[in-house]
Amino acid sequence: MKISPSLMCMDLADFRSQIEFLNCHADYFHLDIMDGHFVPNLTLSPFFVSQVSKLATLPLDCHLMVTRPQDYIAPLAEAGAQMLTLHPETLNGQAFRLIGHIRERGMKVGLIINPETSPEVMKYYLHYADKVTVMTVDPGFAGQPFIREMLNKITELKNWRTREGLGYEIEVDGSCNTATWLPLIGAGADVLIVGSSGLFNRSDDLSHAWELMRAEINHARQVLHNAAVS
Repeated sequence: MKISPSLMCMDLADFRSQIEFLNCHADYFHLDIMDGHFVPNLTLSPFFVSQVSKLATLPLDCHLMVTRPQDYIAPLAEAGAQMLTLHPETLNGQAFRLIGHIRERGMKVGLIINPETSPEVMKYYLHYADKVTVMTVDPGFAGQPFIREMLNKITELKNWRTREGLGYEIEVDGSCNTATWLPLIGAGADVLIVGSSGLFNRSDDLSHAWELMRAEINHARQVLHNAAVS
């Protein structure tokens, strides 16, 4: 089970030490890029990505919650991003072109879908994705309740991957925490994006918060394993 901490939830007053700790424990860094149009909030920027890249040893995955993703490909590549994750809701008429531009820049491609969006919208370019992310909350706001109907979407993407022989990872963004580890892992998630409730607000000591989170995830995996073999 891979973990991708959401850096908009980190303690920015402790920026360096938190990045250095996570370098040794996490699998990706998740960076939300919002433009105030696709979602109403503004958060991280290519400049912030460039500052993280000076310290990070993990892949930087930028989630583009923006109306014009084409405007962010070059700046984020120059800032040090290794993956750009795009919303199909913003790609109509340019999906293949933008995926090509991202690949030309040496980055990987992620796709991420809102709760109301069906995986069917991606079917003609899903095979180009290195990672597919399911939003289990509405995009743009932290601390929202988990939308349980998305568990079926995770399983659908897992079955699609098997049926078509594809290699994308299945990631979950939104309310990954104590209450949801078990159903998310059981549904087929490979990567969990963790923010305030899953990691950063668990303890003032990030290493202690990480230990709490990992123990719970390991317990959930063991419960599922025991159920499978019984």
